[in-house]
Amino acid sequence: MLELAQARAFLVVAGELNFGRAARRLNLTQSALSRQVQALERALDARLFERTTRSVTLTPAGHAFMAEAQALLRRAEDAIQAVRRAAGRGAGALTVGFIGATCYGYLPRLVARARRELPDVALTWRELDSAEQVVELEFGRIDLGLVRPIPETRRVRSRCVTRETLALAIPADHPLAARRRPPLGLLAGAPFIAYAPEARHLHDIVEGALSEAGVEPLRIQQMKHAQAILALVSAGLGLAIVPSEARNACFDNVVFRPLELGAARAELHAVWSDDNRNPALGPFAALLDDGV
Repeated sequence: MLELAQARAFLVVAGELNFGRAARRLNLTQSALSRQVQALERALDARLFERTTRSVTLTPAGHAFMAEAQALLRRAEDAIQAVRRAAGRGAGALTVGFIGATCYGYLPRLVARARRELPDVALTWRELDSAEQVVELEFGRIDLGLVRPIPETRRVRSRCVTRETLALAIPADHPLAARRRPPLGLLAGAPFIAYAPEARHLHDIVEGALSEAGVEPLRIQQMKHAQAILALVSAGLGLAIVPSEARNACFDNVVFRPLELGAARAELHAVWSDDNRNPALGPFAALLDDGV
């Protein structure tokens, strides 16, 4: 008999196409995961994966089962929510993904507002990078994500929920720390900690602002996350431009100064799947505005 745990295991393996990584995500040993997949294949009387020592690929039967497995898990979640509502346990449950950068300000405000205005919704929070959240949305493992801007797809929708100004992060003993509003031009030739291209949204905003101002700092390091950037600024390695709320990261040796960058803003977007029928999603999404 087909079991929900087997369907979930199949979808994780299908997403990773690697049994080792899939086992780690499921907190299983690789042998236990292989047994689950084999039991599923026996129940379906079909081979779902072609496995060699070097690769894992889906068979035609595996491709066909993906949509069915996703639908099966959605129906199971719908059943759980229906029972909870019938039992008088409020509006149900919701799983929300978020990027680490939201922890500096937006996420604490959102959590507090959700607890105040949706006390009967059981919320589960998962820290994931933006790309991981898209995958988890497509597999139905989160209901909504908080990410930097990404392209919309046929199934994943997106809307901006907040825009944040940028600030200059300066080592506390640096001469620019004495300036209330340092002009961007003073970064010319200065040691600078930049966003890596993998952090596409913030990399493009910062590099675009520097280019528009005709300023060329000396880029000595590139990092994906503000926390890592600020650690290097705190160590005195250079200056950086980060979203303003990163000041809440609490590095004692870093001061922040506002910058005049025109319309440049760091955006945070909510993403969700068109297929999601969780009744708690609408009320929660209504909280995601600039008032949070």
